Amino acid sequence: MTMHAALVPLQKALATATADGLRDALGVIAPDAVIHMCAPIGDIAGKDVFERMYAPLLEAMPDLERRDMITLTNTTPEGEVWVGCMGNYMGTMLRPWLDIPPTGHLVHMRYHEFFRIEGGRVTQAQIIWDIPEVMMQARAWPLAPQLGKFIATPAPMTQDGLVADGDGSATMDHVIAMLTDLCKHPAEPDPAVMKLETYWHPRSNWYGPAGIGTGRGIAGFRNWHQIPFLKAMPDRKLDAMGDLMSHWFAQGEYVCETGWPNMRLTVSEGEWMGIAPAGREILMRSLDFWRMEDGLIRENWVLIDLIDIYRQLGVDVFGRMGEFNKARNLGPITLPEGQFS
Repeated sequence: MTMHAALVPLQKALATATADGLRDALGVIAPDAVIHMCAPIGDIAGKDVFERMYAPLLEAMPDLERRDMITLTNTTPEGEVWVGCMGNYMGTMLRPWLDIPPTGHLVHMRYHEFFRIEGGRVTQAQIIWDIPEVMMQARAWPLAPQLGKFIATPAPMTQDGLVADGDGSATMDHVIAMLTDLCKHPAEPDPAVMKLETYWHPRSNWYGPAGIGTGRGIAGFRNWHQIPFLKAMPDRKLDAMGDLMSHWFAQGEYVCETGWPNMRLTVSEGEWMGIAPAGREILMRSLDFWRMEDGLIRENWVLIDLIDIYRQLGVDVFGRMGEFNKARNLGPITLPEGQFS
C-alpha cells in the first residue's frame, strides 16, 4: 500500500519544492484544519501553512527537497484514517531560518508528519521537525551536547518503508506489550522487569532526536537515552495510563504512534539533557515509528518536541542561541558557480 492518494500531489510538490508548486499542492489541507506544529512555530490553521511553515524554509533553502523514507496509512482502532511520514528535508542553507545561521552547505532535517484524512482532505496534522538537528549543523546548538550519536537518519534497512503492506496487528501488539513492560520500571526497581531482550533485536537502532542522539543495540538505547531519561523522570506515564490520547496504526512489519501530547512526566531527580531537577510536570509530544524483523524490533525512529520541553522548564532555547548569534554573521551566503579561475 502506498501513501494515501490525497497526499500524493503534496508529496510530489515537496520532492522538488517551489513556492508556486507548494501553494497549489497545499490545497489538500482544509483551510480550517488544525496543524499542530512543533515549537517554536506552534499551532497553525490550514490556510496559513505555506506562509508560516514553508515560505521561511524555502527562503533559507531555495533548493529545498523532502525525501520520504517511510509512509504508512491505515485506520486507527477509533476509526480515523491517518497517514504517517518519516524522512528528511534537505537543501543548501543560504539564509538564516528561525535565526539559525546559514551554513552555505547541504543540511538535513528529519521530520515525522502525521495527517488525519477526512473526505479526501487533511483536517488535522501533528508534525515535529528536528530543528535542533539544523542548529547542530550550523554550530549553533546552545545547550548540552547529546549523549547519542549524531547522524543523518537513514531509511529502513529493508528499503521497503514506502511500500509497507499487510496486517500489522501482530506488530502493534508487540510494540504495545513492549511499552507496557517498559513502564513497569522503575516502580519495580529491578530493570529486568522490562524484558528488553524479549522485544528488541540485539542489533537494533534507536534513532532519537538531535539533543539525545542515536543508540545502537540495547546497551546503546539504555546508556544514551533510557537511563538518563528515567533517572530524571521516574514517574513517566504513557497515554494508555492517563488521560492523554495517541493514534496508532500499523502495516505489515511497521507500526507508528502520534500523540499531541502522549506522555506525562515530572522532572524530579537526576539531570537530563543538562537540565537540573526542576520538580515540574511536563507533557511530552513524541511521534514514533517502529520496524520489526524476525519477531523483534530492529529499528525505532523517535522524534520528541525537545524545544517545547525546554520551554515548559523555563529554558528559552532560541533566546540562548541569540546570545551566541551576537558574534555571528546572519547575512545571506552567495556561493560562486564553482568555475575554475
